[in-house]
Amino acid sequence: MSINATLFFQIIVFFVLVWFTMKFVWPPITKALDERAQKIADGLSAAERAKTELAAADQLVKKELAQASNETASRLADADRRAQAIIEEAKARATEEANKIVAAAQAEAEQQTVRAREALREQVAALAVKGAEQILRKEVNAGVHADLLNRLKTEL
Repeated sequence: MSINATLFFQIIVFFVLVWFTMKFVWPPITKALDERAQKIADGLSAAERAKTELAAADQLVKKELAQASNETASRLADADRRAQAIIEEAKARATEEANKIVAAAQAEAEQQTVRAREALREQVAALAVKGAEQILRKEVNAGVHADLLNRLKTEL
């Protein structure tokens, strides 16, 4: 065979191969490449949406944290105010109770003083009677002289 005929048959085989490739092989490859490109584009857009949603969620979290922090500070301030009010109320009650105790102690002291004075008057009256008895060298009847002894007690 001649080189021209071989070359001619090779050209025909080449064109048949090109036609077969373009008709049956190339469309599925192109379709697979297009689908892959579409999946990549969808993935990139989903990643971009997720990035935007993440930024929005981050802002929301920061806002919620600030709100929680403010609320916590407010509750702490309220608790401090309540604690101070309770302390002041307890101080007032303690002062009032202390005043009552002091007043009761003073009243008790006054009563004890009165009782001690009465006891002293009794003892002084008894001593005065004994002294007078010894001076007069006779017995003084306490029942008979009760009026005199009562006047003596009141003078003391």
